[in-house]
Amino acid sequence: MNFKALQKKIRQLLKEKNAILLAHNYQRPEIQDVADLTGDSLGLSLEAAKTEAEIIVFCGVHFMAETASIVCPDKVVLLPVISAGCPLADMITAPALAQKKAQYPGVPVVSYVNSPASVKAESDICCTSANAVQVVNSLVKDDTVLMTPDKNLAHYAQRHTDKEILCWEGFCTYHDSLAPEQVMMVKRDHPHALLLAHPECRPAVINLADEVKSTSGMLDYVRRSPAKEFIIATETGIIHTLETQNPDKIFIPADERMVCTDMKKIHLDDIVHALVTQSPVIKVEEDTRVKAYRAVERMLEVPRD
Repeated sequence: MNFKALQKKIRQLLKEKNAILLAHNYQRPEIQDVADLTGDSLGLSLEAAKTEAEIIVFCGVHFMAETASIVCPDKVVLLPVISAGCPLADMITAPALAQKKAQYPGVPVVSYVNSPASVKAESDICCTSANAVQVVNSLVKDDTVLMTPDKNLAHYAQRHTDKEILCWEGFCTYHDSLAPEQVMMVKRDHPHALLLAHPECRPAVINLADEVKSTSGMLDYVRRSPAKEFIIATETGIIHTLETQNPDKIFIPADERMVCTDMKKIHLDDIVHALVTQSPVIKVEEDTRVKAYRAVERMLEVPRD
C-alpha cells in the first residue's frame, strides 16, 4: 500500500476502534500528517486525557507511551513498535536514583519527563524542556535540587536560578552531539537566520542561540516571529511541521545528522498492525503510576510565566 492508502486505512481503523493517534514532533512526516494530534510528549498525553477515545496509539518512544498510561489510566495505550526507546531515558533507573537520593537526603528531585515511569515515581516533581526553569524556581524552600536525567537541561536551568543544581550525567545523544563549530558554520552560511536551540543542546550551543525553546516552543515562536529564516537546532523531524505551518518561511537544520533512529522506527503499516491487533500495550503498574502521576501533577500546579 502507498502512503495515502495506509493513511486512509488508519483513519478508518481509528474511527472503528474509538482510538486517537498521537504523533511526536520528531515522527516521520507521513505519520504526523495522519495523526489526530502532534506535539510534545506530555502535552499529547494531557490532550488525549480530555478525549472520549478508548485507545491511544502513541507514535513516539517508550517513555512517552508510559506517560500516556500514567495520565490516562482508563485508556489502552499502544506503542506500535515496542523497541522504540530513548537513550536518554535509558541513562537512569529507579534504583540508581534511589541510591543518589540517599547521598543527598532532603534534596528534592526534579525529573525530566524524558525518563521512565519508575524514575518519575521516585521523583518529587517532573518538568518539561519548556518549564524546567519555572519548576526549579517553584521549590522556594530549597536551595539545592537534583535534576535528572539530562545534564544539559540542568545546565540550562542553572543559568536562570540562584539555586544549586546537582545534575545527573545523562544526555540526549543527538542534541549533545551537536557541536558549536557545526552551528557556527551554518550560521556563517545563513547570516540572517535566527538560531533556535533546544535546551538539551550543549551549553556551548546554547550560547550561540537567539532563542532556546522546546519543540512546541519553537513552533509557537516561529508562528509569531516576523523573521523569515531559522536555523533549527533539534531533531530534524520538526522541520516538516514548521514548513507545513509556515510555508512562507525557510528552515535550515543545524545538522542534518540530527535524526533520532528510535523516533523513526514507526511506519504507517506498524500503526495499522497495532490497531488491528490492539498491541503492543504499554501499561504502568498502578502503584508506580500513582506515584509518578503525583510528580506530574505537582508540575502542572506550577504557575506558567
